[in-house]
Order: sequence, then structure tokens, then C-alpha cells
Amino acid sequence: MHTHSLNEWQHQHRSHNENRTAERNTLRVMWLTLIMMVAEIATGWISGSMALLADGWHMGTHFFALGITAFAYYFSRKHATDPSYSFGTGKVDVLGGFTSAIVLAVVALLMVVESLQRLFAPEEIMFNEALLVAVIGLVVNLVSALLLNGHSHSHGNCDGHHHHDHNLKAAYLHVLADALTSVFAIIALLAGKYMGWVWLDPAMGIVGAIVITRWAYGLMRDTSRILLDRDGDHETTKKIYSIIEADADNRVADLHLWKISSNKFALILSVVTHYPKPTGHYKALLDNLKHLDHITIEINTPESEPCIGLAD
Repeated sequence: MHTHSLNEWQHQHRSHNENRTAERNTLRVMWLTLIMMVAEIATGWISGSMALLADGWHMGTHFFALGITAFAYYFSRKHATDPSYSFGTGKVDVLGGFTSAIVLAVVALLMVVESLQRLFAPEEIMFNEALLVAVIGLVVNLVSALLLNGHSHSHGNCDGHHHHDHNLKAAYLHVLADALTSVFAIIALLAGKYMGWVWLDPAMGIVGAIVITRWAYGLMRDTSRILLDRDGDHETTKKIYSIIEADADNRVADLHLWKISSNKFALILSVVTHYPKPTGHYKALLDNLKHLDHITIEINTPESEPCIGLAD
């Protein structure tokens, strides 16, 4: 009779998001952002353009946010096998995305405050210098977006499940927000130069802030669901019920499904059956659900004593 060793029952708790290409591209975008931040702030300050100055400070906060993204990748990778993280470091990337969303929201608020001040107290603008830097900034933002875009979308597993790298999505949104504010700055500067609409410069700052706030809210909502174990995925839950209860006379008595990273789930499952089989049988039934990374199954018979709450 074969005796199973302890190693056969153990498994790795690596649930971090291994995306080295995205990590390297994030670092590249960080330095591009830093260079343009300095150029735009200096030119916006000298030329008197609020839209350009807002874009520059905006890029500065995005440099900080991209640093959060890069650090989250590094920390997640470095501590991937650290046993003190019960389910791995997958949520570090999600936490990075959530933090970046907060930074986006703060940026939007600061843009509104500064734009309102300039709206009621207009300053003289050096349009030609401001336009040149704004166009260069837009080009840099578009290049940065291309570097990050290929990895920020959802990918399908072989079971049809889709996921997001929320950390990279946060970086992509920051770059996209920069591109948007650059476009608004160019529009405002052209209108101010050729039509005399100086008021449009701070007005565009407010419009950009509103759009960025919406992006920040969406990212904050998506990441907070994972951090609070709310995003359990109803479709996967239905599949688990269907698969388990289609086998013999099994009935699912209790099920807990939660995300431990952007694309991996942990599962605790309680099954009641007249014909109990080894837990390996039930895990094998779920093999096609590749995004289930950590599965714990409890098998009971109808004659077993049901779990009851402890008395106070």
C-alpha cells in the first residue's frame, strides 16, 4: 500500500501577480513622467498657463502613484514565498491600485481648487511656450500609455474567467489622465491665443478634474471590493454548485469564495453526501476552474453532527 508523504499534501501559497514586463514598463513610464513633470511645471509657471501648470502637478502626483505601482510589484514578488502571508501577496497589487485611486481623487480636488482661483483671478498666459510643452507632454503621455496598455486589459483563462491587473490598471489610468489633461490644456491654449477665451484655460482644468474623479471612483470601487472580500464572483459560485451537485447525491451545505489576488480565488466548501469520497475527488471535479488557487473541502454525511454556533 502506498503511503503518501507530507510533501504530497502541501502546496505553494504563491498568489502574487507575476508581471515582470509590466513592472519594467512602469519604471520606464515613471522616468518619462518625471522629466515631463519638471518641464511642464516650469513652463506653466513662467507662461502663466493654469491648464499646463495643472497638468505638470498632475504628472508629479502620477510619478508618485507610478512609484506605488512599481513598489507593489517589487514587494509582491520579493515576499511571494513568505509564509507570514497566509494566502500569498496577491492583494499587494490590489492595495497599490486602491492607493493610486486615492491619489487620483486628491489630484482632481487640487485641480478644481487651483482652477477656481484662476477663473476668478486670471493671469497673463505665454501661449506659444505653453503650447509647445503641452504638445510634447501629450506625445510622452501617449507613448507611456502604449507601454502600459498591452498589459492592463483583462485576460481570459482557459475556463473563460477574466481578470484585471488592478495595480497596472491604476498606472494606466494615471497616464491616461495625464494625456487627457494635456489635450484639455492644448484646446484651452489654442482658444485663448486665437479667440481670446482666457477663461477656458481654468475651465478645462475643472472638466479634467471631473473626468479624473470618475476614473478614481471606478478604480477605488473595484479594488475595495477585493480588499474587503466582497468580490466573490457569482458566476464561479454557480459553477461550483452545479459541478459538485451533479456528482452523485452531493449537496453543497456551505461555500465561501473570495479573491486573494486580482485573478485568483480561495474556496472553502462543505459538502454533504451519503457516499463520501476522498477530498481529492471533489477537487478534481473543479480542475477546470483554473482561477481557484486554494481549495479547502469538508465532507459530511447526513448522519454527521452539523456545525452549530457556540453559545455566548
